[in-house]
Amino acid sequence: MNPGITQGHRKQEDKFDYNKDAGMFVCPAGHLAIRKARQGKKNSGKNQTYTYLFDIEKCKTCALKDGCYKPGAKSKTYAVTIKSDEHRDQMTFQESDYFREKSKHRYKVEAKNSELKNVHGYGRASSYGIKNMQMQGAMAIFVVNLKRILKLNM
Repeated sequence: MNPGITQGHRKQEDKFDYNKDAGMFVCPAGHLAIRKARQGKKNSGKNQTYTYLFDIEKCKTCALKDGCYKPGAKSKTYAVTIKSDEHRDQMTFQESDYFREKSKHRYKVEAKNSELKNVHGYGRASSYGIKNMQMQGAMAIFVVNLKRILKLNM
Protein backbone atom coordinates (compact mmCIF):
# COMPACT_ATOMS: atom_id res chain seq x y z
CA MET A 1 0.00 0.00 0.00
CA ASN A 2 1.11 3.53 -0.66
CA PRO A 3 2.91 5.02 2.37
CA GLY A 4 0.83 8.18 1.95
CA ILE A 5 -2.20 6.20 3.08
CA THR A 6 -0.62 4.62 6.14
CA GLN A 7 1.71 7.42 7.27
CA GLY A 8 0.30 10.54 5.63
CA HIS A 9 2.09 13.29 3.69
CA ARG A 10 2.53 15.83 6.48
CA LYS A 11 5.93 16.89 7.76
CA GLN A 12 6.74 16.31 11.41
CA GLU A 13 6.79 20.02 12.26
CA ASP A 14 3.24 20.47 10.88
CA LYS A 15 1.92 17.91 13.35
CA PHE A 16 -1.25 18.69 15.24
CA ASP A 17 -1.83 16.63 18.41
CA TYR A 18 -5.04 14.73 19.12
CA ASN A 19 -6.73 15.26 22.49
CA LYS A 20 -8.57 12.01 23.30
CA ASP A 21 -10.60 13.53 26.13
CA ALA A 22 -12.04 16.32 23.98
CA GLY A 23 -12.08 14.29 20.77
CA MET A 24 -10.48 17.24 18.97
CA PHE A 25 -7.10 18.23 17.56
CA VAL A 26 -4.83 20.76 19.24
CA CYS A 27 -2.70 23.07 17.09
CA PRO A 28 1.08 23.38 17.71
CA ALA A 29 0.40 26.56 19.75
CA GLY A 30 -1.93 24.63 22.09
CA HIS A 31 -5.32 25.90 20.86
CA LEU A 32 -8.14 23.34 20.81
CA ALA A 33 -10.39 23.00 17.75
CA ILE A 34 -13.86 24.47 18.23
CA ARG A 35 -15.82 22.27 15.83
CA LYS A 36 -15.56 18.93 14.06
CA ALA A 37 -17.31 18.12 10.76
CA ARG A 38 -17.45 14.98 8.64
CA GLN A 39 -17.07 15.71 4.94
CA GLY A 40 -17.49 13.63 1.80
CA LYS A 41 -20.17 11.31 0.52
CA LYS A 42 -20.71 7.84 1.91
CA ASN A 43 -20.17 4.87 -0.42
CA SER A 44 -18.70 7.06 -3.17
CA GLY A 45 -15.40 5.20 -3.48
CA LYS A 46 -13.49 8.06 -1.85
CA ASN A 47 -12.67 8.21 1.84
CA GLN A 48 -14.47 10.74 3.98
CA THR A 49 -12.56 13.25 6.12
CA TYR A 50 -12.96 14.75 9.54
CA THR A 51 -12.38 18.50 9.30
CA TYR A 52 -11.51 20.32 12.52
CA LEU A 53 -12.16 24.08 12.63
CA PHE A 54 -10.13 26.44 14.81
CA ASP A 55 -11.01 29.85 16.26
CA ILE A 56 -9.69 32.41 13.78
CA GLU A 57 -9.45 35.13 16.44
CA LYS A 58 -6.87 33.06 18.35
CA CYS A 59 -4.98 32.44 15.12
CA LYS A 60 -4.72 36.18 14.40
CA THR A 61 -2.85 36.79 17.67
CA CYS A 62 -0.92 33.51 17.78
CA ALA A 63 2.88 33.54 18.04
CA LEU A 64 3.14 30.59 15.61
CA LYS A 65 0.87 32.09 12.92
CA ASP A 66 3.65 32.36 10.32
CA GLY A 67 3.15 29.52 7.86
CA CYS A 68 -0.10 28.52 9.56
CA TYR A 69 -2.50 31.46 9.38
CA LYS A 70 -2.96 33.50 6.21
CA PRO A 71 -4.12 37.09 6.81
CA GLY A 72 -7.69 37.59 5.61
CA ALA A 73 -8.62 33.91 5.92
CA LYS A 74 -12.15 33.27 7.15
CA SER A 75 -11.37 29.95 8.80
CA LYS A 76 -8.52 27.67 9.84
CA THR A 77 -9.10 23.96 9.30
CA TYR A 78 -7.21 20.72 9.76
CA ALA A 79 -8.44 17.64 7.87
CA VAL A 80 -7.82 13.97 8.65
CA THR A 81 -8.83 11.17 6.28
CA ILE A 82 -11.06 8.44 7.70
CA LYS A 83 -9.49 5.12 6.75
CA SER A 84 -11.75 2.62 4.97
CA ASP A 85 -12.07 -0.96 6.23
CA GLU A 86 -9.81 -2.17 3.43
CA HIS A 87 -7.09 0.31 4.41
CA ARG A 88 -7.33 -0.69 8.07
CA ASP A 89 -7.10 -4.38 7.17
CA GLN A 90 -4.07 -3.71 4.96
CA MET A 91 -2.37 -1.67 7.70
CA THR A 92 -2.88 -4.57 10.13
CA PHE A 93 -1.51 -7.02 7.55
CA GLN A 94 1.58 -4.85 7.01
CA GLU A 95 2.38 -5.14 10.72
CA SER A 96 2.41 -8.98 10.55
CA ASP A 97 5.57 -11.09 10.53
CA TYR A 98 4.44 -12.83 7.31
CA PHE A 99 4.36 -9.51 5.42
CA ARG A 100 7.75 -8.44 6.77
CA GLU A 101 9.30 -11.76 5.76
CA LYS A 102 7.86 -11.60 2.23
CA SER A 103 8.80 -7.95 1.74
CA LYS A 104 12.47 -8.79 2.44
CA HIS A 105 12.51 -10.89 -0.76
CA ARG A 106 10.55 -8.45 -2.90
CA TYR A 107 13.63 -6.65 -4.26
CA LYS A 108 14.75 -9.84 -6.02
CA VAL A 109 11.42 -10.29 -7.77
CA GLU A 110 11.22 -6.60 -8.71
CA ALA A 111 14.72 -6.73 -10.23
CA LYS A 112 13.79 -9.77 -12.30
CA ASN A 113 10.52 -8.18 -13.45
CA SER A 114 12.39 -5.01 -14.40
CA GLU A 115 14.87 -7.02 -16.46
CA LEU A 116 12.05 -8.87 -18.22
CA LYS A 117 10.20 -5.67 -19.00
CA ASN A 118 13.03 -3.31 -19.95
CA VAL A 119 15.67 -5.61 -21.46
CA HIS A 120 13.61 -8.43 -23.00
CA GLY A 121 10.49 -6.56 -24.16
CA TYR A 122 8.02 -8.23 -21.80
CA GLY A 123 6.35 -4.87 -21.08
CA ARG A 124 4.51 -4.81 -24.41
CA ALA A 125 3.18 -7.62 -26.57
CA SER A 126 4.89 -7.90 -29.95
CA SER A 127 1.98 -9.81 -31.55
CA TYR A 128 -1.77 -10.22 -31.12
CA GLY A 129 -3.66 -13.05 -29.44
CA ILE A 130 -3.46 -14.89 -26.15
CA LYS A 131 -1.38 -17.75 -27.57
CA ASN A 132 1.19 -15.37 -29.06
CA MET A 133 1.41 -13.38 -25.81
CA GLN A 134 1.90 -16.60 -23.84
CA MET A 135 4.63 -17.65 -26.27
CA GLN A 136 6.37 -14.26 -25.93
CA GLY A 137 6.20 -14.54 -22.12
CA ALA A 138 7.55 -18.08 -22.11
CA MET A 139 10.41 -17.13 -24.45
CA ALA A 140 11.36 -14.06 -22.41
CA ILE A 141 11.36 -16.02 -19.16
CA PHE A 142 13.34 -18.84 -20.82
CA VAL A 143 16.00 -16.37 -22.03
CA VAL A 144 16.30 -14.77 -18.59
CA ASN A 145 16.67 -18.18 -16.92
CA LEU A 146 19.20 -19.28 -19.54
CA LYS A 147 21.27 -16.13 -18.92
CA ARG A 148 21.18 -16.86 -15.19
CA ILE A 149 22.33 -20.47 -15.70
CA LEU A 150 25.21 -19.30 -17.91
CA LYS A 151 26.21 -16.68 -15.35
CA LEU A 152 26.21 -19.28 -12.54
CA ASN A 153 28.36 -21.71 -14.57
CA MET A 154 31.07 -19.13 -15.31
